[in-house]
Amino acid sequence: MRVTRLKLGKLKLVRRQLLQRYEHQPFVSCLAGLYGCQWRRYQRARAQPGECCCSRVECGSFGLLILTFFLSFLFLYFWSEAQNDYIDFDWFNFGTLGFWFPWSLVLLVVAAALFTYISLLLVLAVCLLSEGQRLYLHWSHKTGIVVALAFSVTATAILSDLWRKEWKTLLLSLQVTAPFLHVAAVSLMAILSWPIALHFFRMNKRVRQVAVLGLYLSVLFSLYLVPLGMYSPCIKEAGTLGPAPTLIGHRGAPMLAPENTVMSFEKAVEAGGEGLETDVTISYDGVPFLMHDSTLSRTTNVAEVFPNRTHADASMFTWAELQQLNAGDWFLSRDPFGTVSSLSEADCSQAHNQSVPSLAQFLELAACSDKLVLFDLHRPSYGHPYYQSYINTTLQVVQAHINSSQVMWLPAEDRELVQAVDPELQQTSGEKASIQELTDGHITRLNLHYSTMSQQQFSKYQSVNISTNLYVISQPWLYTLAWCAGAQSVTTNSVHILSNINKPLFLMTPEEYNLMWILTDAVSAFLIIAVFKFHWWRERGLPFWSGSRQTHENGPYSKFRTELSDVWSISSTNVRPDLQSVPGSPSTPHLPTITEE
Repeated sequence: MRVTRLKLGKLKLVRRQLLQRYEHQPFVSCLAGLYGCQWRRYQRARAQPGECCCSRVECGSFGLLILTFFLSFLFLYFWSEAQNDYIDFDWFNFGTLGFWFPWSLVLLVVAAALFTYISLLLVLAVCLLSEGQRLYLHWSHKTGIVVALAFSVTATAILSDLWRKEWKTLLLSLQVTAPFLHVAAVSLMAILSWPIALHFFRMNKRVRQVAVLGLYLSVLFSLYLVPLGMYSPCIKEAGTLGPAPTLIGHRGAPMLAPENTVMSFEKAVEAGGEGLETDVTISYDGVPFLMHDSTLSRTTNVAEVFPNRTHADASMFTWAELQQLNAGDWFLSRDPFGTVSSLSEADCSQAHNQSVPSLAQFLELAACSDKLVLFDLHRPSYGHPYYQSYINTTLQVVQAHINSSQVMWLPAEDRELVQAVDPELQQTSGEKASIQELTDGHITRLNLHYSTMSQQQFSKYQSVNISTNLYVISQPWLYTLAWCAGAQSVTTNSVHILSNINKPLFLMTPEEYNLMWILTDAVSAFLIIAVFKFHWWRERGLPFWSGSRQTHENGPYSKFRTELSDVWSISSTNVRPDLQSVPGSPSTPHLPTITEE
C-alpha cells in the first residue's frame, strides 16, 4: 500500500511536470496562435534534433517574410526621409487630379502600418524559432505578406520613376542616421544569434551548418566594417563648426499663412527669418506681382471670379483684375501643411482677407524690416506687352523701393546689363560653375538645391567669398546637415521651427564616433560568442539524428525520454492486488496515457 501510493504520487508529479513543460505553455501557445493560428498543443510540434525548423513551403514563406521586411523597411525609410518634399508631392497630385488631398501622409501611414505588421510576424517567427518550435504560417498572413511586398515594390518603382531626385535625399539622410542604423543593425544581429545558434547545433548535416553560419557571419562582419566607409560632415573636430545658416522664408512662412502674401512675409519676419524669397510675374499692364505658378488656379479663387479664364496665364491679367482675387481662402480650406488648426482666430481672419501683393509692397516690407530678398523672375508669355522689357520694368521697381544691396538678383538673362545698370545687386546664380566663371560673372552667391550639398565645394566657394544658399530645407535633420556642411543660408518653409535650433541635432568628433562603433561591435561580438557557447553547452548532450537511438543523460530530450519511461513503467504496474488487501479501499481510477509526439 505504501509503495503504491509513492508510485502514484510520483506518477502524478511527473505527469504534472510534463504537462506544464510540453503542453501548458501560454507563451508558446500565444506565439503559435498569432503566427499560424495553432492555439492548441496538439496542433504544433517542436523541431527535433537533426530536423529542419520547417517544411520547404514554410521555409519559402519565411524567406519571403524576410525579403518583405527589408523592402518594406526600405520604402518606409525612404518615404519618411522625404517629408521635406511632401508639399511638392501633394501639389503635383493636385495638378494631376484636380483636387487637393494629403496623399503623402496617407502613403506614410499605409507604409508604416504594413511595416509594423510584417515586423510583428517576423518577431513571432524568431520567437518560435527561439523556443525550438516548427514554423507554420497561416494562409491569411501569407496573403498579407504578398500584399505588403506588392505595395512596397510598386510604390518604390513608381516614386523612383516620377521622383528620382528623392534617392539623393535618402543618401543624404544616411550621413545623419547611418551611425544609429549601424547600432540598430548590429543589435538585431545579436538578437538573431539566439535562434540561429539553437538550430545550428541541432543540425545533422554539415552543409546546412556551414551555409547558415557562413551567411550569418558574412552579414555580421559586413556590418562591422560598414563604418569604415561612412562619411558625414557632422563628424568633425571640436571647434571647427561654423555659424548656423541664416534662414530665408520660402514665399514667406507658408506653414503659418498663405504663400506669397503680405501676411506670410510678416510671419516670416516675426519668426526670425533673415531673408524673404518669392517669385515675380509681370501683369498685362506692367505691374510686377508675386505669383509662383504660371496660372492663378492653385492659390486664388480665379475659378469663381473669372470662370472662363481659370487656366489662363497669370501674366495675362491686369493689375485691377488681380486685385479682385482672394489669395487666402484656399489656404484655410486645403490646409496644405496641416497647421491651420494651430492658428488663432485673428490669424484665420487675416488669412481669409489676403490678396495678391505687388512686388513694390513686398520690397517695402523687406526694406522696413531690413531683410534680404531673393526672387525669381518669370518671363511673360510671347505676345505680352512687356515680353521684351520685363527685366527693366522689374529693375525700376527694385531701385525705387529698396536698397539694391539687399537684393539677391537671381534671373540669369541679361545679367551683364543688369550688373552694369545696378552694380550693388548681389548677383546670384542657380547653377554650379567653375570659380573662374563665377568670378567673371560677378557672382557673389549660389542658390542651389539641397541635394547638391557638398562640404568640399562649399569650402571652395567660400574661399573666394562666394556664399551658398540651399533650397528648400524644412526638416531639422536637413538643416543640421547643411549647417555641418558649411552652407551660409537656407531657404525654408519652416522658419518658425528652424529658428529654434541652437545646435546641430547630430554632431560628434571622429574619436567619439570611433569609440561608438568599436564599442558596439565589441559588445555585440562578446554577446554573440556567449550565446553560441551557451547553446553548445546546452545542446552538447543532444544526439544529431543519425538513425541511432543513442542518447546522452544530460540532454533535455533524454530527460524527456526518461520521465516518459517512468510514466509508462508506473502506469503499467498492477496495483489492484495491493488495493484488494485493504478492505473497503476504493478502486484506483485509470490514468490517461501520455504519449510522446
